[in-house]
Parts: sequence; structure tokens; C-alpha cells
Amino acid sequence: MDKNTLNGLLMMLAVFLIFMWLQPKHTDSDSNTESERTSQGAPVAALADSLSPTEHEWLVKNIVDNGVPETLSDSTRAYRLTQGPVNLTLAGDSIWGTVEVDGDKLAWGDITRGDIKKVGIDRQRKAIAAVKAMSESLGRYGKFSKFLGSSDSKVLLENDVLKLELSAKSGSITRAELKKYDTEYSSDETEKRKEKVVIFEGDRNRFNFQLPLPQPVETADLCFTPRQLNDSTVLMALDMGDGAYWGMEYTLPKGESYVVRLRIVQNAMADIVQSNARNLGIDWQQDLHRQEKGKMFEERNSGIYYKFAGGSVEHLSESKNDSEERQSKVRWIAFKNQFFSTVMIADRPFNTADFSSEVIKGQDYLKSMTAAAVVNDYDWNSGNPVNFHLFIGPNLYPLLSHLDKEVEAGEDLKMTKLIPLGWSLFRWINTGVIIPVFTFLGKFISNYGIIILLLTIFIKLVLFPLTYKSYKSQAKMRVLAPDIKAINDKYPGAENAMIRQQKTMALYSKAGASPMSGCLPMLLQMPILFAMFSFFPSCIELRGQSFLWAHDLSAPDAIISWSGNIPFITEYFGNHISLFCLLMTATNIIYTYINMQNQPSTMPGMKWMMYLMPLFFLVFFNNYAAGLSYYYFLSLLITIIQTYAFRYIIKEEDVRKAMAEASKKPRKKSGFMARLEEMQRQQQAMLREQQKQQQRGGKR
Repeated sequence: MDKNTLNGLLMMLAVFLIFMWLQPKHTDSDSNTESERTSQGAPVAALADSLSPTEHEWLVKNIVDNGVPETLSDSTRAYRLTQGPVNLTLAGDSIWGTVEVDGDKLAWGDITRGDIKKVGIDRQRKAIAAVKAMSESLGRYGKFSKFLGSSDSKVLLENDVLKLELSAKSGSITRAELKKYDTEYSSDETEKRKEKVVIFEGDRNRFNFQLPLPQPVETADLCFTPRQLNDSTVLMALDMGDGAYWGMEYTLPKGESYVVRLRIVQNAMADIVQSNARNLGIDWQQDLHRQEKGKMFEERNSGIYYKFAGGSVEHLSESKNDSEERQSKVRWIAFKNQFFSTVMIADRPFNTADFSSEVIKGQDYLKSMTAAAVVNDYDWNSGNPVNFHLFIGPNLYPLLSHLDKEVEAGEDLKMTKLIPLGWSLFRWINTGVIIPVFTFLGKFISNYGIIILLLTIFIKLVLFPLTYKSYKSQAKMRVLAPDIKAINDKYPGAENAMIRQQKTMALYSKAGASPMSGCLPMLLQMPILFAMFSFFPSCIELRGQSFLWAHDLSAPDAIISWSGNIPFITEYFGNHISLFCLLMTATNIIYTYINMQNQPSTMPGMKWMMYLMPLFFLVFFNNYAAGLSYYYFLSLLITIIQTYAFRYIIKEEDVRKAMAEASKKPRKKSGFMARLEEMQRQQQAMLREQQKQQQRGGKR
């Protein structure tokens, strides 16, 4: 063999070795070598012993639909699918690969042949179960099935007032903490440490989108990849590959904002999902955690609120289990308790919404609330098909009243309706007078006990003309009391009732007095009393504010407490005694006594009733906010002081002289007195006619 021949053979050998080296390598772990195909490969028909025909078809279809295409060394077209413990390749009518069981990778051929020595019966069953589970998840979730699983990854978004924790599992907010508010409730009464208010946490809040696919995909089941876009924005993404993704983008502005912007973002998804479904479903479930000391009031003011698009605000029952189905468009949905709310505001209204609320029996949680809503016309071709705003914060009136501008709603969201301020008239008094004055005083004074005192004085000054007129009318009635008694003595009996009434009204008219003139000013003050009754239990500014012995003006100021359930007492009175409520009751009894002295005559039964009313208020207000009892106490105390001041200023002798002078002057009857006298004349005429008829009947 000459030198040239030897060189040629060496070159051919080198080319062959290089060619073999460049061929695709298939490791034993991947089970993709030709030996794997021949020794461990299994035709599709061979799976009949472990999978049903339908399951065979689903497995083959899922590998083709969701697997990665590749070309084998013999130019055969194949599809390789890796999903959890399953790693299978389909080529022609054969499937091969591995399934990991208990840390070992079992060859698919050994599994399907039931090779007991290599696999074992238990591990074979586990492997088949894993393949079935994979096939089922692929059938439901399709290309989203690769995001199934669990993840402990968390991402934080935080500003000056709000701290949010987002979970890679579900891609939603799983914890919301208000940094400027402390919880007043503790399951262990012996613990006095303060913790920040956590609106929701963990699986007590489940937020889920149902993606519009032939088989709806629930985002709560998927694991997202967090992307920190900047200090204020996080994108929770499902990366589909080749630049395609679907995600939820959360933005929490810096500063003191309680509003989170939630944008649904996507790219190149239309070709991946290939779905004609157009409805995006939202499932939201939350268990309301207790935040306040008094469970009764917090439970009474907790529930589901919602607003119709361009319409009114409605809510479910706050005292019992309730549910509703709404086919009208809904703009926002709120889960609220006494002082805090979580609100989902849709930029494009929900087309339908279903709500349910169920009272939770126990100490730590109040109610379990669920909302299911649908947004129509979801567009897979749009990069940003849907937007929402999430309000997670306090029910503070100035904050809620300006929320429309922050979310750029374009309409009045009426978020202030989350605060129960009473019926229309009472609400108008609170929003138009009380809250502005209260807020103004709060800018300059930090002690809310002093603010309530100044607010009470302000209200008394506004009502002073009515109070003065009422007392002056009472003084006239006291002066006329002897004359009224004389008329009653002169015309006794039921047969003289009409004459007695006429004489009494004539006396009132001559003296320029009216029994109604003293009641009317008091009636005009009632709306303010009812407005304050709604204002104080809903005023979050009082929450956690101490004054004198009261640690929290938004809760009862218990000076004596006891444990255990006492029939009737615990249910209606509570397991404590409120000191401000006691002071209010004592002051009310004193005022009742003084007021009774001003009355010309009072029936004995009515007198006892007047004294029982303060005791009724003691039972009723014992569980109410200390701030409310404190206000009523101050109001009654100032009223007593006014009464004694009026007695000093308005002398009965001066009133008598003024009435005597007025009686000498011709006095035009008021419309009320004229109508009253006309009614009396008509009644007297009817009475005379009845007497005549009776006399005629007697003669017959």
C-alpha cells in the first residue's frame, strides 16, 4: 500500500468519525436513541392494557398538539412532550420515553409491557396514573398546562400606605396590609401588642380569572413568572414562547395611594389559543377578617356592595345569608367591613354578576363573600383587552369622594355609599354639614375628644334659635297652666269635652300661645340627632383614638367586663358596661326631671314612661361607639345648662305681662288656629245633630 492510498484511507476515516460526531446524540435518560425505539418503543395499539382507547387518542392528540416538533436521525417527524414527570416522544405509531416515579426514570416500553423485574406493579400503576393526569390536564388547559404546579415565589409592591404581596401561584394579590392602621381585634385578649391591619391574607382571598377558551382556564391554578418592570409595576406573566405571553400587570403608585391599577396584557396569543370564546370570567372569594373590638357592629356593617353602571349603589343583606343574580351592567364590586373595603372597579362594566354572602360562625372571621362576574367581548388580538382598578383601603369619606378622579372613571362612582350615613335627609346633613366641620377641626386639633366637644357646641349654636323658641313657648304654657286648670274644673266630664276644648283654644289664641309651638322646634332638631346616630359609628377618624378613659372612641368604653354568656343580658346589653353610656343615662334622667317640672300637667303613666326611656337608652347604646355616647352626654349637659340659663333670662312674670299686653291687641288668627276652630265647629254641629236624632228616637 503506497503512501497516497494510506493518506486517502485516513482521510476517509476522519470524515466518517466527524460525520458520526455531528449526528444528534440521544442519551439513555431521554430514551430517544434507535435502540430505545426498537427495544423500549411501544406501538400505540400496545397501550390497550393500561389506557382506554379514548385515553390513547387523547394522549396522542395532546403530544401532537402540545409537543415540540423535531426530526429524528432517519428523517422521521416526531413530537416530544415534557410535562412534569412525563417525557414522551411520538413518531409514527410509536411512543417512547420515560416517566419519573419515586425518583427513578422508568422506560415507557417497560411500563406498557408490564416488565415486573424492571418496573414493579406499584410503580407501573403510578406511572400510568401520571400519564393519565398529564393527558387530562392537557385536555383541559392545553398549552397552559405547562404552568400547572405550585410555587412559593412572592413579589412585594409597597408605597407609603399600602403593602401588597403577590404570589407566583395564581398571579394575584394574596396579602394586603394597611401601613397606617392598627387592628383593634385580637383573638387573645391577654395580648396588647398592636399589629397592622391586614385586609386579607393567604387562601382567605381567592382571585381568579377564567380565560375565554373552549375549556375555561382558571388562572388560580397556574404558576406565573414575576417580572419587575419598575419600582411601582410588576407583571405576572405566562410565557408561551416565541414572544407570546399572557399576564396581569399591577401598578401601585408611590406616595399615599390606595388604588392598584390592574391591566390584562397579552402578546401574540390569538394564534396560540385559537378560541372563539369571548367572555372573560372573574371569580372572587374573600373571608372578612375581624378588625374591631365590637363584633356586633362590625358584623352589622359588613357585606357586599355593588354599583350599577350609571345607576345606584345596592348591597346584600348585612344581617343574614343572602345572594343575588344581576343581569344588568355593574361598574364596581366591593367587599367591605365596618371601616375598610376592597373594591374592584371595571373600566368596562361587568355584563353580569352574581353575589353571595354567608355569615361565618366563630370569632376571627365575619362573613364569607363571593362574587362571580363576566366581561363580554374579550379580544385575544388586543394587547390590552381589559383594565381594572383595585381600591384596598379605609372607608374615609374625603378619600372615597375623590376616588373618581384618581381612577378617571368619567362618572360619579358613588364610592361614599360604602359609608352608612343614614337615609337621604340624615345623609345630607352628615355630608353637607357634619363631615366638613369635623374634617376642618381635625386639621388643627389632634384630640378627637376635644373635636367632638367643639362639634357639639357648634351644633348647639346652630340650633339655639329653635331651642330658645321652644323654651319660650314652654314658659307661656306654664303661665297659662292655672287658667287651663280652671277651664277643666268648670267644664268637667265627657259631655263638656267640646266646650272645654273650645275655651282652651280661645285662651291660647288670646294669649298668643300654642301647644305645638314648643314641640315643633324640638321635632326640627330630630334629624340632626339621627344624623349623628349614623355618623359616629361610621367615622373611621375615631378608630383607635383615645380620650380620658376610653381607649377607642369608635368602640364601647368598657369600664367593667365579664366573660361567659348570660341569657338575655349578653344578647342585648353585652358583656360590659360603658361609662360614657352611664353618664349619658344619668344626664338624661336629670334632664327628664327638669323637663317634667316645666310641664303644666303630666299624666302619672306618662311620667313613669319618661323616666323609663333613659334606662332603655342605656341598654340600647351600651354596645355603641363611645364617641356617640360621649356626644349625647355633652348634648344633654349643654341642654341642661341652657335650660337654667333660659330660666334666668326668661322670667315667667315678664312672660305673663307680655301675654296680657298681647291679649289687649286685636290678633289675627293663624291658619292653623283658624282650621282648628273650624274643625271644632263642625264637630260641635255634628254632635248637636246626633243629640237631636237621639231625642226624636226617644219620643217614638
